[in-house]
Amino acid sequence: MRSAVLVFPGINRERDMARTLKIVSGNETAMVWHADTALPAGTDLVVIPGGFSYGDYLRCGAIAARSPIMDAVRAHAAKGGLVLGVCNGFQILCESGLLPGVLMRNQQLKFICRDVYLRVERSDTPFTRGYNAGQVIRVPVAHGEGNYIADGETIARLESEGRVLFRYASPDGIIDPDWNHNGAINAIAGILNARGNVLGMMPHPENHVERIIGSTDGRGLFAGLVQHFDKAA
Repeated sequence: MRSAVLVFPGINRERDMARTLKIVSGNETAMVWHADTALPAGTDLVVIPGGFSYGDYLRCGAIAARSPIMDAVRAHAAKGGLVLGVCNGFQILCESGLLPGVLMRNQQLKFICRDVYLRVERSDTPFTRGYNAGQVIRVPVAHGEGNYIADGETIARLESEGRVLFRYASPDGIIDPDWNHNGAINAIAGILNARGNVLGMMPHPENHVERIIGSTDGRGLFAGLVQHFDKAA
Protein backbone atom coordinates (compact mmCIF):
# COMPACT_ATOMS: atom_id res chain seq x y z
CA MET A 1 0.00 0.00 0.00
CA ARG A 2 1.59 3.25 -1.15
CA SER A 3 0.34 6.11 0.99
CA ALA A 4 0.76 9.87 0.85
CA VAL A 5 0.07 12.16 3.82
CA LEU A 6 -0.62 15.81 3.04
CA VAL A 7 1.13 18.54 5.06
CA PHE A 8 -0.32 22.03 5.46
CA PRO A 9 0.87 24.92 7.63
CA GLY A 10 -0.64 24.28 11.07
CA ILE A 11 -1.30 20.58 10.51
CA ASN A 12 0.26 18.74 13.46
CA ARG A 13 -0.80 15.09 13.19
CA GLU A 14 1.01 14.16 9.98
CA ARG A 15 3.82 12.30 11.78
CA ASP A 16 1.37 10.34 13.91
CA MET A 17 -0.44 9.28 10.75
CA ALA A 18 2.73 8.39 8.85
CA ARG A 19 4.00 6.35 11.79
CA THR A 20 0.73 4.42 12.00
CA LEU A 21 0.76 3.68 8.28
CA LYS A 22 4.34 2.39 8.56
CA ILE A 23 3.51 0.22 11.58
CA VAL A 24 0.49 -1.39 9.94
CA SER A 25 1.59 -1.59 6.31
CA GLY A 26 5.35 -1.93 6.76
CA ASN A 27 5.92 0.68 4.05
CA GLU A 28 7.29 4.20 4.25
CA THR A 29 4.78 6.99 3.69
CA ALA A 30 5.37 9.97 1.39
CA MET A 31 4.88 13.41 2.94
CA VAL A 32 3.36 15.81 0.39
CA TRP A 33 3.60 19.58 0.87
CA HIS A 34 0.45 21.66 0.29
CA ALA A 35 2.08 23.73 -2.47
CA ASP A 36 2.91 20.66 -4.56
CA THR A 37 0.76 20.08 -7.61
CA ALA A 38 1.05 16.30 -7.96
CA LEU A 39 0.95 13.20 -5.81
CA PRO A 40 3.83 10.70 -5.90
CA ALA A 41 3.49 8.26 -8.78
CA GLY A 42 1.63 5.11 -7.86
CA THR A 43 -0.11 6.55 -4.79
CA ASP A 44 -2.88 4.24 -3.56
CA LEU A 45 -4.11 6.11 -0.52
CA VAL A 46 -4.11 9.85 0.23
CA VAL A 47 -4.49 10.82 3.88
CA ILE A 48 -5.34 14.31 5.11
CA PRO A 49 -4.43 14.32 8.80
CA GLY A 50 -5.69 16.26 11.78
CA GLY A 51 -4.46 19.51 13.22
CA PHE A 52 -5.20 23.18 12.66
CA SER A 53 -4.38 23.98 9.04
CA TYR A 54 -3.75 27.69 8.58
CA GLY A 55 -4.72 28.23 12.23
CA ASP A 56 -8.39 27.42 11.46
CA TYR A 57 -8.80 30.92 10.06
CA LEU A 58 -12.03 31.74 8.15
CA ARG A 59 -13.53 28.28 8.68
CA CYS A 60 -11.72 25.10 9.66
CA GLY A 61 -10.20 23.66 6.50
CA ALA A 62 -11.41 26.45 4.20
CA ILE A 63 -7.95 27.72 3.21
CA ALA A 64 -6.36 24.28 2.98
CA ALA A 65 -9.17 23.15 0.68
CA ARG A 66 -7.93 25.70 -1.87
CA SER A 67 -4.29 24.65 -1.76
CA PRO A 68 -2.66 23.52 -5.03
CA ILE A 69 -2.32 19.88 -3.90
CA MET A 70 -6.09 19.52 -3.52
CA ASP A 71 -6.58 19.54 -7.30
CA ALA A 72 -4.40 16.42 -7.41
CA VAL A 73 -6.42 14.89 -4.58
CA ARG A 74 -9.68 15.55 -6.42
CA ALA A 75 -8.21 13.95 -9.56
CA HIS A 76 -7.04 10.96 -7.51
CA ALA A 77 -10.53 10.50 -6.08
CA ALA A 78 -12.17 10.94 -9.49
CA LYS A 79 -10.09 8.01 -10.75
CA GLY A 80 -11.28 5.83 -7.86
CA GLY A 81 -8.25 6.31 -5.61
CA LEU A 82 -8.86 6.14 -1.87
CA VAL A 83 -8.82 9.27 0.29
CA LEU A 84 -9.03 9.39 4.09
CA GLY A 85 -9.52 12.62 6.03
CA VAL A 86 -9.28 12.62 9.82
CA CYS A 87 -10.47 15.49 12.04
CA ASN A 88 -9.13 18.61 10.27
CA GLY A 89 -8.84 16.34 7.23
CA PHE A 90 -12.60 15.71 7.38
CA GLN A 91 -13.17 19.45 7.54
CA ILE A 92 -10.89 19.96 4.52
CA LEU A 93 -12.73 17.29 2.52
CA CYS A 94 -16.05 19.01 3.20
CA GLU A 95 -14.67 22.45 2.35
CA SER A 96 -13.16 21.11 -0.88
CA GLY A 97 -16.43 19.59 -2.06
CA LEU A 98 -15.20 16.01 -1.87
CA LEU A 99 -17.74 15.33 0.89
CA PRO A 100 -21.10 17.00 1.59
CA GLY A 101 -22.01 18.98 4.68
CA VAL A 102 -19.87 20.98 7.07
CA LEU A 103 -18.32 20.65 10.52
CA MET A 104 -19.54 23.32 12.94
CA ARG A 105 -18.70 24.29 16.53
CA ASN A 106 -19.37 21.57 19.05
CA GLN A 107 -22.85 21.87 20.50
CA GLN A 108 -21.55 22.78 23.96
CA LEU A 109 -19.07 25.27 22.45
CA LYS A 110 -16.15 23.52 24.15
CA PHE A 111 -13.07 21.77 22.79
CA ILE A 112 -13.40 18.01 23.32
CA CYS A 113 -10.35 15.80 23.95
CA ARG A 114 -11.22 12.29 25.17
CA ASP A 115 -11.80 8.73 24.09
CA VAL A 116 -15.19 8.10 22.53
CA TYR A 117 -17.08 5.03 21.38
CA LEU A 118 -18.01 4.56 17.75
CA ARG A 119 -20.42 2.08 16.22
CA VAL A 120 -19.21 0.71 12.89
CA GLU A 121 -22.23 0.73 10.56
CA ARG A 122 -20.81 -1.30 7.66
CA SER A 123 -17.96 -3.74 7.13
CA ASP A 124 -18.11 -3.98 3.34
CA THR A 125 -15.99 -0.94 2.46
CA PRO A 126 -12.21 -0.63 2.02
CA PHE A 127 -12.13 1.47 5.18
CA THR A 128 -14.12 -0.87 7.43
CA ARG A 129 -13.33 -4.39 6.22
CA GLY A 130 -11.17 -4.77 9.33
CA TYR A 131 -14.27 -4.51 11.52
CA ASN A 132 -17.65 -6.19 11.86
CA ALA A 133 -20.87 -4.28 11.19
CA GLY A 134 -22.27 -3.20 14.56
CA GLN A 135 -18.90 -3.46 16.30
CA VAL A 136 -18.13 -0.77 18.88
CA ILE A 137 -14.61 0.66 18.96
CA ARG A 138 -12.93 3.17 21.29
CA VAL A 139 -10.76 5.89 19.75
CA PRO A 140 -9.80 9.46 20.73
CA VAL A 141 -11.28 12.75 19.56
CA ALA A 142 -9.68 16.19 19.83
CA HIS A 143 -11.71 18.93 18.19
CA GLY A 144 -13.66 22.11 18.72
CA GLU A 145 -15.60 21.93 15.45
CA GLY A 146 -16.79 18.36 14.99
CA ASN A 147 -20.53 18.92 14.89
CA TYR A 148 -21.52 17.47 11.49
CA ILE A 149 -24.36 19.38 9.83
CA ALA A 150 -26.01 19.11 6.42
CA ASP A 151 -29.41 19.93 4.95
CA GLY A 152 -32.25 17.44 5.32
CA GLU A 153 -32.00 16.16 1.77
CA THR A 154 -28.28 15.43 2.15
CA ILE A 155 -28.78 13.64 5.47
CA ALA A 156 -31.58 11.54 3.98
CA ARG A 157 -29.35 10.62 1.04
CA LEU A 158 -26.41 9.69 3.29
CA GLU A 159 -28.65 7.48 5.38
CA SER A 160 -30.52 5.81 2.52
CA GLU A 161 -27.30 5.09 0.61
CA GLY A 162 -25.51 3.65 3.65
CA ARG A 163 -22.82 6.32 3.57
CA VAL A 164 -22.61 6.84 7.33
CA LEU A 165 -19.75 4.56 8.40
CA PHE A 166 -19.27 5.61 12.03
CA ARG A 167 -21.61 6.99 14.68
CA TYR A 168 -20.96 8.17 18.22
CA ALA A 169 -22.49 5.58 20.53
CA SER A 170 -22.53 4.21 24.06
CA PRO A 171 -20.10 1.41 24.95
CA ASP A 172 -22.79 -1.14 24.10
CA GLY A 173 -23.58 0.47 20.75
CA ILE A 174 -26.71 2.43 21.63
CA ILE A 175 -27.16 5.74 19.80
CA ASP A 176 -28.00 8.13 22.60
CA PRO A 177 -27.71 11.94 22.87
CA ASP A 178 -25.70 11.52 26.07
CA TRP A 179 -22.93 9.84 24.02
CA ASN A 180 -23.11 12.22 21.06
CA HIS A 181 -20.30 14.41 22.33
CA ASN A 182 -20.40 17.22 19.78
CA GLY A 183 -24.10 17.22 18.81
CA ALA A 184 -23.63 15.94 15.25
CA ILE A 185 -26.82 15.19 13.33
CA ASN A 186 -27.74 11.52 13.71
CA ALA A 187 -24.58 11.09 15.80
CA ILE A 188 -22.54 11.08 12.58
CA ALA A 189 -18.81 10.61 13.15
CA GLY A 190 -17.73 9.54 9.66
CA ILE A 191 -19.18 9.53 6.14
CA LEU A 192 -18.38 8.31 2.63
CA ASN A 193 -18.74 10.03 -0.70
CA ALA A 194 -21.21 8.62 -3.22
CA ARG A 195 -18.58 6.46 -4.91
CA GLY A 196 -17.40 5.01 -1.61
CA ASN A 197 -13.72 5.85 -2.00
CA VAL A 198 -13.48 9.01 0.17
CA LEU A 199 -13.96 8.80 3.94
CA GLY A 200 -14.02 11.70 6.36
CA MET A 201 -14.16 11.09 10.11
CA MET A 202 -13.61 13.24 13.20
CA PRO A 203 -12.08 10.68 15.63
CA HIS A 204 -8.41 9.69 15.41
CA PRO A 205 -8.01 5.95 14.76
CA GLU A 206 -4.27 6.45 14.14
CA ASN A 207 -3.72 7.03 17.86
CA HIS A 208 -5.06 3.64 18.95
CA VAL A 209 -3.02 1.09 17.04
CA GLU A 210 -0.43 -0.03 19.61
CA ARG A 211 -1.13 -2.14 22.67
CA ILE A 212 1.26 -0.06 24.78
CA ILE A 213 -1.17 2.87 24.40
CA GLY A 214 -3.94 0.80 25.95
CA SER A 215 -6.17 0.22 22.92
CA THR A 216 -5.71 -1.09 19.39
CA ASP A 217 -9.27 -0.37 18.24
CA GLY A 218 -8.11 2.01 15.51
CA ARG A 219 -5.84 -0.57 13.91
CA GLY A 220 -8.70 -2.31 12.10
CA LEU A 221 -9.20 0.64 9.77
CA PHE A 222 -5.60 0.61 8.56
CA ALA A 223 -5.28 -3.18 8.54
CA GLY A 224 -8.42 -3.32 6.42
CA LEU A 225 -6.93 -0.88 3.93
CA VAL A 226 -3.79 -3.01 3.66
CA GLN A 227 -5.96 -6.08 3.03
CA HIS A 228 -7.91 -4.18 0.40
CA PHE A 229 -4.82 -3.33 -1.60
CA ASP A 230 -3.24 -6.75 -1.09
CA LYS A 231 -6.39 -8.34 -2.51
CA ALA A 232 -6.44 -5.90 -5.42
CA ALA A 233 -2.83 -6.81 -6.25
